[in-house]
Formats: sequence, C-alpha cells, structure tokens
Amino acid sequence: MSSLAEPPASRALSRSPARSPALSPALGPSRCGGERRQGAPDGGASQETRSADLNHAIRLLGDSDSSNLEEKQLKVLKKVVKRFENGLPLKDLAQIIDILNLCAEKVNEQEAFIEPVCELIKLCGLPFQKKKLSDEVSYSVTVSKSIAQLGYLMRVPSSQVRIQICKCIISFYKAELPRKLLSGYQPTSANYKIEMAELGGLAETFVLSLAVVENELTEKLWVLKALQHLSSSGVNCRHMLKAQAASRLCLYLNDVDPSGQLVFRSSEILWNLLENTSKEEVVNQLSNLECVHALKEVFVDLLLHGFRHYDRQLRNDLLVIATLVAENPAAPMIESGFTALLIVLATYTEVKIPNPLLKGLKLTFCYEDFEMKKLLFNIIGILSKDPRAVQLLSENDVMPALLYYVKPHQKPGFHDWSASQYEELQLHAIAILASVAPFLVDKYLSCQANTLLLVFLEWCMGQDPFFGQGNSFHGTGGRGNKLAQMRYSLRVLRSVVSLYDDSVNLNLCDQGAISQLLDILKYAANKSKERDDAILLEIQADTLFILSALCENDAHRKELFSYEGVDILIPFIQMDPKKLYSGLGHNRLLFNALDCLWSCVVGCYIAEDYFLEQQGIFLLLDLLASKQKNLCNIILGILVEFCDNPRTTSHISTWRGEKDQTAANLLIQLWRQEELDLGVKRDQYGRIADVKRPIVGSFQKQQEVIPMPANSPTFAIVEISENIRAKLYLLLCKLGFEDLPGLSAKDFVTLAIIRRYVDFKVGEVWSEVCTELKEEFRPVASDEEALKVISEVSENIGRSVAALQTEVLESQHRQEIREEEKTYTKIQAVHKQKEMVNKSWENFLTRTSNYEALKKAKRLQEKSIEASRSKLKTQNGAVHSTDIKGLSTTIGSGRLVTVESTPSQLIGGPRSGTDLALGKPSVCEGALKKIKRVKTLDSIKKDLGPVE
Repeated sequence: MSSLAEPPASRALSRSPARSPALSPALGPSRCGGERRQGAPDGGASQETRSADLNHAIRLLGDSDSSNLEEKQLKVLKKVVKRFENGLPLKDLAQIIDILNLCAEKVNEQEAFIEPVCELIKLCGLPFQKKKLSDEVSYSVTVSKSIAQLGYLMRVPSSQVRIQICKCIISFYKAELPRKLLSGYQPTSANYKIEMAELGGLAETFVLSLAVVENELTEKLWVLKALQHLSSSGVNCRHMLKAQAASRLCLYLNDVDPSGQLVFRSSEILWNLLENTSKEEVVNQLSNLECVHALKEVFVDLLLHGFRHYDRQLRNDLLVIATLVAENPAAPMIESGFTALLIVLATYTEVKIPNPLLKGLKLTFCYEDFEMKKLLFNIIGILSKDPRAVQLLSENDVMPALLYYVKPHQKPGFHDWSASQYEELQLHAIAILASVAPFLVDKYLSCQANTLLLVFLEWCMGQDPFFGQGNSFHGTGGRGNKLAQMRYSLRVLRSVVSLYDDSVNLNLCDQGAISQLLDILKYAANKSKERDDAILLEIQADTLFILSALCENDAHRKELFSYEGVDILIPFIQMDPKKLYSGLGHNRLLFNALDCLWSCVVGCYIAEDYFLEQQGIFLLLDLLASKQKNLCNIILGILVEFCDNPRTTSHISTWRGEKDQTAANLLIQLWRQEELDLGVKRDQYGRIADVKRPIVGSFQKQQEVIPMPANSPTFAIVEISENIRAKLYLLLCKLGFEDLPGLSAKDFVTLAIIRRYVDFKVGEVWSEVCTELKEEFRPVASDEEALKVISEVSENIGRSVAALQTEVLESQHRQEIREEEKTYTKIQAVHKQKEMVNKSWENFLTRTSNYEALKKAKRLQEKSIEASRSKLKTQNGAVHSTDIKGLSTTIGSGRLVTVESTPSQLIGGPRSGTDLALGKPSVCEGALKKIKRVKTLDSIKKDLGPVE
C-alpha cells in the first residue's frame, strides 16, 4: 500500500559504503579482562574485506539480470548472516538494511529469499555493536532511519517475515547479549534501540501496517503485541495518534479471536494512549459511530459471556474507556444505544424491570462486579449533563434506583454486599443523586425524595450505633460516624433548592425542614468545637445555603427562623478573620452565614429586632473594620437593608472600633480605598482634580461611549453595581451628613464628594448622552444649548465641591496654627519656670557657700517677716522670738521653730475660776505645763527648707 512505501532517500543513505574497517568476531574474553583477537594477518584488511563483501552483495542483489543469479545471491546472503551472527556493527547497519530492502523486493517472485530476509531481521534484533562510546551519537540518524525501515518491510507479502519483524521489535524491550562479542566492540546500551525507534517514528509506521494484516489474525496479534510494547513510551504514543491508532484499534475489537488476545492487547494499547498522550485527542478519535458501536458490542459480549476473573477485569477496563467517551458531547452514545444499555445496567439490581437487553445476565457480589457498579453510577452522573439523555434517565427509573440507598444499611446477608461495600455504594449513589435530581424534579417529587432525605438526616443525627468505614473517596472523614452520609444528603438538598422551584421548597418546608436544618447546624457546630475540619465546615455551609434559599422572600419562614436562627448565626459572624485563610473552607462558611443573614433575617422585624438586641450590627461593623475586600460588598449591602429598621442607625452611630473609631470614619476610609483601587484622580490633599469627571476611575475613562438601546444600561450605570461606593453613599445618607463624630479634616474633604455622589453620577450619564447624540445626530440649537447648560451645571457642582474642600483645608490649617501657638506658649511657660527654678537653685548654692550672701539673705528675710507682722500689738500676750539661738547652719530656718511654753500666770487667767478650770487637766493642758522643748539638730536640718 502507498502509506507503507519506503521513504525517499533512505536507500541512498544506506547505500553509502562504510569506510571504517570491520573487526573479526571475538573469541572471548582473556584472563586479564581484555578481548582475545582471532588470528588474522591484518585487522584493517579484514575490515576492508567485510566492507567489500557487503558492497559485493549489494551489487549482486541489485543486478537487473538477477534471475539467473539466485543461487549466488543466496550464497552471499548466507555468508553475510554467518559473518554478523554475533551482532551488527553500527557502521555496517545501513548496508545491511540496503540488503534487506533488495531482498524484500525479490520475495514477491522468489520465495527462497524469505529465509535470508528473516535471518537478517533476526540479526537486527541482537544488540548493535559500537567501537567507541561516541558511536551511539554519531550514528543516531542512520540507526533511527534504519530501524524505521523495519516498519516499511511489513509490506512484504510473507507472514513469516512480518512475524519476524514483530519479534525483532519486541526484542528491543527484552534484549539478550550474544554468546560471543566482536573483537574490539561492545554492545550498545540497553535502551539505545528503543530511543532510536522513537526517533525514527517506527510506531506510526507499525500502526499503518495494521491495514496490511487486518485479514490475518496471527499476524495482527503479533503487530498488536509489538504495538503494546511500543506504546509504553509517550513519544511513540504521540506517533501512533498521528496514524489514528485509537480509532483503528477500536474498529478491530469485534474481529473473531478465540484466544481473546485481540481485545486484551487493544485495550492495553488504548490505556497507554490515554495515559501517555492527550486524553481529549484519544477520545475524539473514538467518538464516531463505528467505534462506539464496537465498544458497545465487545462490552456486551464480555458482560454476558465473560465468566473468568480476567474477562470481568477487561469488561471494567472497557467501561472506563466508554465513560471517557461519554464525557464528550459529540460522541454518538445515544444513537448507538450504548447510553440506554448503561442506564438499564446501572439500575439492574435496585429496580426489578425486565429488559431484553440484559436477558440472561447474572451479577455476583465479587469485587469486579462491585467495581462495575461504581463505574455505572459514575457514568449516570456524566450522562445527566447531556440534555438528550435526561429522558432516558427518567424512563428507566434512575431516580428510584438511587433513592434506594437513602436509608440506613440493614445487616447484610450471606449473599450481599459487605458493610463497607454497601456504604461505599450508598455514598456514591447519593453523590450521583445530587447531580441527577435537578434534571428530574418531577420524578424527585413523585418519589417523595424530600421525605426520604429528611428522615435519613434525622438518622444521621441520631444516637443509633453506626461505625462508618470511611474507606472510599466519598467516605472521607466518615470513619466511625455518619458525617459522610449527612454531607452528601445535604448536597442533594442544596442542588434541588438552588433551582428555587416553589413546589420543591414548599414540600420541604411543609415537612419541618427549617427546624430540622437548624438542629443540624447546632449539631455540626458542637462537633466543630471538638475538631474543626473541612467536612463539618461544608455541612454547615450547605445547611446555611439551604436555609437562605428556603426563607428568601417568605416572611412566614423568616419568622420560623428568627430567634433560634439568629442565635446560631451570631457565632459565625464573630469568626476570627484569620481563619479565612486556613484553606479548610471558613471563607465559604462565613459567606453563606452572611447570605443567610440577608435572606432569613432582613425583612422580618421580629428577627431584625432580636438581631439588634444581640448587638449584631456591632459584630457586622467589627467584621467590616477588618477591611476584607471580598466581604465589604455583602456586609454593606446587609447594613443598607437593615437601615430600613429605624433602630439600626442609632446602633451604627453608637459603634466604636479600635482607637475609638466611629462608623462614619470607617465608611469614609472605605470610600477612599475604593477610589484608590478604581484609579479616581485626586490631588495630594484628596480634593477633586478633574471637575468635569470628578468620580470617574481610570478604567472607565478608557472605555469608549458606544450607542446602545434605551433599555440597555450604559457603563456609568453598570459601574454602580461593580463597586461599593453606592452602598457607602446610602449608609451615610441614613446617618446624615451633619454632626458626624470622629472625623478629621481629611474625612470632611472626602465627605464633600460623597454628599454629591448622585449629582456627579447624573452628570456622567448626561455626558454619555451628549457623546451618543453627537456621534449619530446633530442637535438643534435649542437642544445644544440645553446640553451645554447641563454640562456647565455639572462642572459648577464639581467646582463648588472643590472650593468647599479648599475652605475645609484652610480652616483646618488655621486651626492647626492656633493650636501650634497655644502649644508654643505652653512651651515658653515651661521654659520660664525652668529658668526660675535654676535661678533659685543658684541663689541657694550662693547662700550655702558665701557667708556674706547668707547674711544679706537673712536681713532680707527679717525685713520680710517684719513687714508681714500686724502693726496692732496684742495686749497681755506673750511675744515669741522667731530666732533659733546657737544655730550652726549656713541656711535660714525652716517652718518649724522652737516656742516657749505659755507663762504660768496665763494659765490661771480669767477662766481659772470656772468649772472647766477646776476639772482634771486635759492632755493639751498637760503638754503646756512641760518645760521648754528644743528640737534636735538633726530634726532642724531635716525640716529646714531653702530660703526664698
């Protein structure tokens, strides 16, 4: 065939005679570890002789009148085979391949050449011989092309030659050293031939040779065996895909083969192709009606007639390949009837419906059938994504079959799945149910699936003894508990309530789902206190989502949620923001909790008031103050909705964050950060820099205005929903723009912009209107004048806000100057006080070191004391001296002085005749009668202070 023709220039390459001489065969290793040379008069002459013999053989075989030279040619070929029986030197390989090609041309007419061809091919299976280490690299191109010629020799119409070629290629992977080695040569490395086969593209040629042997079973099996070895390499697999290997192999699956090797080897090659190359490309080659039909037929044959362990394994391998093909929407799975067969087979044991497709089928409970059951469940989930297969899923009772597993496992019998197997099938079936249920809502409701799931969830929370095995992928985290069952059951409910189908949600609520879901939340929250893992977090997140979907837009359901639900939500909102980056799913849990708050609490005054009583607004503002970018939008939305409750604004105004931060300050900070992210142009003080487009970001400026229909929002309108500025504006409107506490001058500058946000946004819209009109129409004079006035009004608003901002900054500057002056005055007073203290200290030091200065100070002190005394003399009063006689200190006296006792004559004064005088003297009177007391020198030194 043309596709197997010899490539051009290959013979020209192989015909070039080897210039380096060949060595004689070795006799074996010597005692000293070297090689023993066979006795020869001259090694160089021997090599030249060998090269000459090969050239002679090539000329003899290429003679046009070779019909009369058959005997000589066969004799020469025998000598060549004998000479190279221990291996082909790399330098002679090209000539040997030339001889092979010449002989192959003669096989068509002269069968006598079959045996020499086979012998030469057998020599190619021996390790090649190299003289130098660099020979492998030097001859790599020649060797790779020579090995590729083996694939083209498959065109020879001889079964013996073809089989020998396959054996030769297989020997590349099972190389055995010859008994003797050529003297001076050593064998190439073990993987050398494999690498050269990859380089020469032998695998592609061998795939094409399947067309030559398609009617010969034995030869075909040998080719498949060779391809099986070649497909162990990714390079060869890519070459095979170029020759459409996947589709070619699949088409031969149904050929008659009593040995069963055809299906086995073909499936092995397909697996290697899937593992070593692009899975999508292999699946695309298999996604035609002929291949899918062939897969179906061989699968059914193995299913119905394969009773050996090997047959069941092969059946499962083909089912995996069929699953991969089913993932391709373009594959004709339905047209071939394969989809219907797989669906019926998946529900065979759960739903007892007779089906002619499976007549005579008997499934056991062996491991291979267990694996097939899981594969069939898996393919159900894949088929559910194909809208064309939904009708088949409904008709073949897939929903009842999957719901069969939504129940506690009873004690297994002797002929039944084991406990661990049943648990794995149960979890797998419930997981597939989550994929199928949204597409089969009618079947879902008719089978009372909600009731079954709620009862099953109640069992999951119950105290019934159950020890989950947790062995499978779906059983992760479920060892010794029922968390895996709870997790996948909630996934089913999540998938159906996310449809927001009134019939499904009403059916759930009528059965008390809200109360039961709240119990599940409490159960999971209590478990999380023991261990915080991803499974429990997912359970809580899914439960919160289900509650959100059920309670949204329904006041009665929100009332059912209110008190108990708010108490459950509060701990979620108090979550540490650091946990959001743990990777376990805390971020999803927090988002679902906030969504549940929005859907289940906002809009119900009972729930709102209770949330406010629990200081929920404070918790939301605490979370907002963490400035998590992905949380700000949803929190601000909740706060805006909450502001419809008149009690909310007082809570927002009362809140204080770190460093006594107020809510108004927090909102203004978020506004500035949002404008920074949007690239809004501001000057260094935060004032408006572009009065024409005051709040337009850098990305919005880059967008060109495109005329759009009246019902389509422009970019200026769409931009409102893409950032948080509108929500911040609404919250500040609720709080009022006057008398906001805790704001700096910078905050007031930003607040001036926020206050005119709507005016600026209206100006943007009018600017877009003007641009659209000018692109398609020419406004009349009056309209143009009106547009000009509108533009000027917008610009004037920008200028007025900029002027107000400047005034605020100037006022702040003046206030700072006044405060600076006050501070400077205080500093001056402090310095003056320090100077006075220093001067006093210097005077003190002068008095203590200069006696004249001390006397002068004493005189000044006495004058001061004298001036301070009253000028009126006390009659009959004792006069006490303030001097301390005999004082030996160099400083003035302190506040404590020695006084004389009151004279005795004064004791018997006017009061001596009274009753009080006749009584027992008091303690004070006793003290007055004591002798004069003089303080000791140490006490005086201690009490004396510096004289001012």
